[in-house]
Amino acid sequence: MIIQWKIFLAFFIPGILGYGGGPSSIPLIENEVVDRYGWLTVSEFSEVLALGNSLPGPIATKMAGFIGYQQGGILGAFVGVFATVSPSLILMITLLGLLYKFKDSPKVKKMTLYVKPAIAVMLGVMAYTFFSGSYLEIGIGQTLFLVVAGYVLMEKLKVHPALVIMSALGYGAVFLS
Repeated sequence: MIIQWKIFLAFFIPGILGYGGGPSSIPLIENEVVDRYGWLTVSEFSEVLALGNSLPGPIATKMAGFIGYQQGGILGAFVGVFATVSPSLILMITLLGLLYKFKDSPKVKKMTLYVKPAIAVMLGVMAYTFFSGSYLEIGIGQTLFLVVAGYVLMEKLKVHPALVIMSALGYGAVFLS
């Protein structure tokens, strides 16, 4: 049980202090698993980091699962992943609890009223960036085809967005590579 507690601390502390997500907590994780506990050498840690970067998903949770499994088996992997996500989970539950408690407050309603347009603008900027990048990379014809096909599939034929994305990836692999 001692090893699970050490695994928990090794990933919970970087989760609290690593503001900005996985990349900002990597040095903190390295300090815990290499310097503090000596579970890995610097070379081994860099290999785990490279492996984690090559897989999809959040880097810190992949590293926590791998190192936790290496040190404490399946339970160690679970503890490592839980310790990595628990600071965000605790903060999110706390903030959502506060938001729910004050949801009828005029100030909170006004705040959410002001946040919605900001989110819409950020999504619009992101869409424009993607569209302009696509236009530059594959040309206007391919870009318009993918936009129109995506619109027709999702809005008119009610195809699930995940299937549309997979279809676009397949189209890109076949026709744009």
